[in-house]
Amino acid sequence: MKSMNLSPIRVGLLGIGTVGSGTFNVLQRNQEEIRRRAGRGIEITMVADLDVVRAKAAVGAGVQVVDDARKVIANPDIDIVVELIGGYGIARQLVLEAIEAGKHVVTANKALLAVHGTEIFAAAHRKGVMVAFEAAVAGGIPIIKALREGLTANSIQWIAGIINGTTNFILSEMRDKGLDFDVALKEAQRLGYAEADPTFDIEGVDAGHKVTLMSAIAFGIPVQFDKAYVEGITQLAAQDIRYAEQLGYRIKLLGITKRAANGIELRVHPSLVPAKRLIANVEGAMNAVVVHGDAVGTTLYYGKGAGSEPTASAVIADLVDIARLHMADPEHRVPHLAFQPDAMSDLPVVPMSEVVTSYYLRLKVADETGVLARVTGILASLGISIDAMLQREADDVGGEGATQTDLIILTHNCVEAKMNEALAQMQALPTVLAPITRIRKEELA
Repeated sequence: MKSMNLSPIRVGLLGIGTVGSGTFNVLQRNQEEIRRRAGRGIEITMVADLDVVRAKAAVGAGVQVVDDARKVIANPDIDIVVELIGGYGIARQLVLEAIEAGKHVVTANKALLAVHGTEIFAAAHRKGVMVAFEAAVAGGIPIIKALREGLTANSIQWIAGIINGTTNFILSEMRDKGLDFDVALKEAQRLGYAEADPTFDIEGVDAGHKVTLMSAIAFGIPVQFDKAYVEGITQLAAQDIRYAEQLGYRIKLLGITKRAANGIELRVHPSLVPAKRLIANVEGAMNAVVVHGDAVGTTLYYGKGAGSEPTASAVIADLVDIARLHMADPEHRVPHLAFQPDAMSDLPVVPMSEVVTSYYLRLKVADETGVLARVTGILASLGISIDAMLQREADDVGGEGATQTDLIILTHNCVEAKMNEALAQMQALPTVLAPITRIRKEELA
């Protein structure tokens, strides 16, 4: 076989933390199989990390270790640069410099691509190099490849994903143990699922970056994270998770992107999902993505969304792709965002106020006659119909002679702007005693 005589492709790693060391170890362990699949060897020959001592311990002899990423980029023997530094800052500069130097790039950096992807992909297109990013979304699940290649015959209708393991772990703990958010977060930090500063995860930003990338690939639109609606899980209460359960739903933080009449929806927020859906039963730090295509119907992708070797699995798959296509004419490679660069769409991202969905509402109200009539009257006046209703004694003041009650309402579909108006009118009622909780509901049928 002629291809087996090709010299190995040489890789430089920028950063050898959790994912970097996983990549090095899996590549070493499976090198024979990987060579049989790629048609040539793939070798990490150079590593840049500020902690040179730790890096040398991780890779052993035979790999050059430097403390300056630019030395890797400047090395003419390196074919592919793997960027595992993260963040928007220096990573953007290094990726652009690697492209300029004519090197292919593999990255796990969803934040960088969701914000600066348009610039980075354009630079790569100009230089005829590849930027591969399977590891940037859902760790070890090959969702980018599925969207970009496996489902390429389909007109994608919608995607909904649990794409942040930290928040899914917290929600699972809240549901299993009846914990409030703060307690569940501390537990997640203690077990290493949440960072010391968990803001990106719990506020939905990380999921926002990932769904932005999936949306661009699914619909052929530019990456535009700034247009995404992003809401995290910090306001969720244990009682809402319990009430949802009683109504036959689970609460999950979903990244959703959808083809709508007026453009593309792009949003991240907690959602009630029917308990019978497979995705509603994804627990702990696992990830899952549901994709609905017109020809294929609904497909589900499930697995580990983070961790050293699951993420390394995606990084190495990208390295193999590049090794196979390295010599191919750039025009015949799979486009970065699935659609040919000159055939991207300018469909707008729909503002949240124009999104149509259904809702779960929890109102703490005075337990007196006429309250329910006033609340339902406001919804009716705005054309919002009710799907189901629960009335429960409010947790904190239960018992005999309780003067407050929790009113739970599930609505049918309506436009968000209408719901905002209804909430403002209901909140103004003197008999509504606390801020109203609103959680969107997604049937995912």
